[in-house]
Amino acid sequence: MLGALEQAVSVFGRRVIDAVSSFGRFATFAALSLSAVLTSATAWSRWSRLGTQLYLIGSRSVPVLGLTGAFIGAILALEGYPQFSLLGQEARLGAVVNISIVKQIGPVLAAVMLAGRVGCSLTAELGSMRVTDQIDAMRVMAADPIKVLVAPRTIACVLMIPVLTVVSNICGMFGSWLVSVRFYGVSHELYWQFTADFVGWYDVFNGLVKSVFFGAAIALIACFKGFTCRPGAQGVGRATTEGFVASFVAIVMINLVLAKLLNDLDPRQFSIFG
Repeated sequence: MLGALEQAVSVFGRRVIDAVSSFGRFATFAALSLSAVLTSATAWSRWSRLGTQLYLIGSRSVPVLGLTGAFIGAILALEGYPQFSLLGQEARLGAVVNISIVKQIGPVLAAVMLAGRVGCSLTAELGSMRVTDQIDAMRVMAADPIKVLVAPRTIACVLMIPVLTVVSNICGMFGSWLVSVRFYGVSHELYWQFTADFVGWYDVFNGLVKSVFFGAAIALIACFKGFTCRPGAQGVGRATTEGFVASFVAIVMINLVLAKLLNDLDPRQFSIFG
């Protein structure tokens, strides 16, 4: 009995040490990446590097994200209408759905889609380069792979995810409008009037700020997993899965922290702002 307990404690201790060590390596990688972004703009800002990533990360993600956002908005309106109709507040349904989309659902949906579509692609691409020794070859040729590979992908994610969030917000609001106004017959004027009264500039700003942090986290985690994946096809596949799971957990944790921080900083809660 005592031997089994000692073994369990030993296994748990090793896992804790491995987790702390892995986080330390990620923190070092993130610091090097941030340094490369700030000090080596000439390396990552070449259009052949940055422009390609902007297109792959941003433009090619718009259709699927817009479609998903529209369906999410429509589903929320479809599910919420019966409860609002019981209270005689059908016209206010759009305001509640739209503020939920702008502050939470839009940024999180864009981040999850980015982690699934782009993050996995980045991990697989960089992992394949590591397995085939292309990253080591770059170091031999005196080219810093963090400046050449990681920095442009990180910048592209940070720049494009607010755009994708706006697309998700617009399509989600359109889906909600379509169900509320065209399907249930809610007044078009009241729908947008209550939305304008309920959704303010700070709510939009709230969601966009979150999206920037989401994009940075997704890019850094995906690149780190690609740079540290184990050899072989199995190692690349495992790194891709781990990268998506870690990105999703990071999105949820960052969203929790920023939701509390940004809500506390909301200027509308201070009497000086009315």
